[in-house]
Amino acid sequence: MGNKFRSIETKHHEERDAFFQELQRLDRRAFLRVAGISAGIAAGMGLRTPHSFQLVDVAQAQGTQPRFSFAYISDTHLYEQKLNDRFVRAILKAVDDVNGLDPQPDFVLFGGDLAQLGQAGELKLGAQILKSIKAPVRMMVGEHDWFLDMGDLWKDLFGAPNYSFDHKGVHFVVLNSILEKDFWTERKLSPMERMKIVAGLDNGIQSRFEVGGPQREWMRQDLAKVDKKTPVIVFSHSPLYKYYRPWNFWTDDADEVQALLKPFERVTVIHGHTHQMLSNQIGNISFHGMLSTAWPWPYAPEGLPKLTVQMNRPDPFSQFDGCGDGRMDVTEAGLVNKLYNLWERNPITVRASYLTSNGKQDVPPQTKLPSY
Repeated sequence: MGNKFRSIETKHHEERDAFFQELQRLDRRAFLRVAGISAGIAAGMGLRTPHSFQLVDVAQAQGTQPRFSFAYISDTHLYEQKLNDRFVRAILKAVDDVNGLDPQPDFVLFGGDLAQLGQAGELKLGAQILKSIKAPVRMMVGEHDWFLDMGDLWKDLFGAPNYSFDHKGVHFVVLNSILEKDFWTERKLSPMERMKIVAGLDNGIQSRFEVGGPQREWMRQDLAKVDKKTPVIVFSHSPLYKYYRPWNFWTDDADEVQALLKPFERVTVIHGHTHQMLSNQIGNISFHGMLSTAWPWPYAPEGLPKLTVQMNRPDPFSQFDGCGDGRMDVTEAGLVNKLYNLWERNPITVRASYLTSNGKQDVPPQTKLPSY
């Protein structure tokens, strides 16, 4: 007796398998015709695999400032290739997607957690792969890159973990937001023991992330030189708010950092770490979580920001479902329209107007599958 209670994922995979089996029996001329038809069917079903970023809604610039965009790749969690090449293939896809953009973005921001356990082979492999990106690459550090040697090799490869720069009328600030209070010395933990504790999602041993007093003072001095009407975009690995403490989706001194940004009219914070589609608005600051190329995290059981458009439940039989990269189009006002490029789902655009209207305008399409 057949099972009539098939899930949506099962139906999708059965149809996809049948399609590719049929292709094997066709000559090239017929293949082109059938492939075109099937692409249309798949698009109608909402199952079309995205190609590059052609579905981006590019913001219409106003005024005299030039329009520009940057791309964002994050959370690759590389092991050495001899141990696991899945994550290597994932970042290579992201690099190919970004290199396929036409026109090219002004720069690419890597959002942290290049390595899984901060080992030299992992970081150097990532550095080598990122060299193949056509556009200039700017780096941000994550906790997986840091806690084996407290950032020594990462800094040798990529430079200072916090810095700022101006680009076409926007002031950018890159933070090291994954600092922690010393929980390892008293316990006499080895560097790898320390690293593995921080790399875990759910433990009660590690401290919470923080930007820290010295870096906040650097940030205060940096922002003091910036006109309050200048759009400010901050890159942090962890979210600069308090989402869910038990998983360290949390920055302990987020309130103090937000206070430094409060005088500015337009502030956007973009972060990795959570491996999820996340949208939040606190006062004058809009927050955007970005996807991982390694794996998706589930949503926390509490504290999810209300403006979040949740991603589909990841398919446990697909290694890349729920993973992706993204693109930001910076508006003249310094806000961003963001694209979540889910590799095995339709791309989703979350426009700046959705956040600035507190969810009343340009509401993104809700997912049809349950969230995980």
